[in-house]
Amino acid sequence: MTTFPSKVATGIAALATGATLTLATPALADKASNTLNVAFAAEPEPLDTYKIAGRQGLILARHIYDGLLYKNLDTGEIVPALAESWEFTGPLTMEFTLRQGVKFHNGADFTADDVVETLNTVITPEYGTRYSISVDWIESVEKLDDYKVRINMSKPFAGAVEMLADALPIYPHEFFAQNGSTGMAATPIGTGPYKLVSQEPGIRYELERFDDHYAGSPKSGATLDAITVRTIPEMNTQYAELMSGSLDWIWRIPPDQAERLEGRVQIISAPIMRIGYIGFAPEAMGGDTPIATKEVRQALIHATNRGAIVDAFAGGASEVLNTACNPAQFGCAQDVTSYEYDPEKAKAMLAEAGYADGFEMEMVFAAMPRPTAEAVAADLAKVGVTLELNEQQYAAGVGKWRAKELPAFFSNWGSYGIGDAAFILSNFFGGGADDLVQDAELTEWLTVADTSSDREERAENYAMAVKKIADEAYWMPMYNFNVNYGLANDLDFTPHPDEFARWWATSWK
Repeated sequence: MTTFPSKVATGIAALATGATLTLATPALADKASNTLNVAFAAEPEPLDTYKIAGRQGLILARHIYDGLLYKNLDTGEIVPALAESWEFTGPLTMEFTLRQGVKFHNGADFTADDVVETLNTVITPEYGTRYSISVDWIESVEKLDDYKVRINMSKPFAGAVEMLADALPIYPHEFFAQNGSTGMAATPIGTGPYKLVSQEPGIRYELERFDDHYAGSPKSGATLDAITVRTIPEMNTQYAELMSGSLDWIWRIPPDQAERLEGRVQIISAPIMRIGYIGFAPEAMGGDTPIATKEVRQALIHATNRGAIVDAFAGGASEVLNTACNPAQFGCAQDVTSYEYDPEKAKAMLAEAGYADGFEMEMVFAAMPRPTAEAVAADLAKVGVTLELNEQQYAAGVGKWRAKELPAFFSNWGSYGIGDAAFILSNFFGGGADDLVQDAELTEWLTVADTSSDREERAENYAMAVKKIADEAYWMPMYNFNVNYGLANDLDFTPHPDEFARWWATSWK
């Protein structure tokens, strides 16, 4: 563990407010020294990927570790990483031919033993992997030879390939067997493009480019010599350091502050995987609710000025959605029925459905801003529908939903940051506890899509599902969320919707 010296305090002019900030300014490490200076507001968790929930720690981990596969989000392709090839050899078996000549940061050679030790360890309940969904589909992993392994699946799981694409990193087997999760967090050793050379856990991390990173890696070509990551909880301090040149990269800047910083530094707004939605429940209250009528559901979408709501409350790269998934996800077909804002049409549809005088309806909202819910209520009031807004914590709101006590639920879903419709559609339309539609045809299509190893078959079944969800207006998709990045003016950085910063692909202009 390294202790870093305190820095000299300086003051600089702050944002448009005219306030003056006092901040600790580190020794500049900019384009000239080829070091990227980064700040997070929240502390990264200990760097065992299997125990991390927050993006901060996962971003660091993805620079240090590699998985068997990798997903190119620019093309949607799954490409080789530590495995040079793979195939499904049966409904519940996958075989991987591993790359040869790969080195870990400690000099150890990468072999099948590393894959077997890592995956067979993290699937055990006692290991305590943070998200069981990521590993509970693995029954066991076998070594076939020094550079070939077989994964035996405990159940059909179409998300398996997505999980193996960098979400399940491989650790050096001898070190991991001896030191376990605690050892990996204290001394992270991977095969990734950067190696950790020092850390003050939760406070500061120093990474250096790994010159022995293997040829053919999808993360190859890193040009930055070093990356320094600090935790700076006070956002005003981050803004000041970014403008002074002490920082090169910050993120999750509130829209109002991003607007004030615009022109002083680079501001990029980029969409992320999380989406907002209003779920309709035809099965709620025994079906004795206006929501049980298709034309009513369609009318409510026509009556909601989603474009204005996006502009007012999301802004940036957020857009109105028409599908019950994120466009960045595999299987999220966009050729579906869309509902333009048309309150007069909404009134006519309500009258035709027998609700010319409107009706009253409860809508719980959770993990969404009250002004956004109030804007929806104001739009629906114009066509005679009175929303009784009920703000709840997410767990309480979901409880009422699952108890079939709600005709409408306004919330958001992040799909674990994974670009595959398997991580959203079946949760709400696959026949489980959160499915208050219970459409047998949808469940059948989604079951096929979620369990098939044939990507074309998966895409076809997901496409049928999202089209029917839109036709029947089972959901009112709202918008995809976005995040604002603040960058040094001479930094070339491309954001991606999974919110994993790819600094190995970042360079100076």
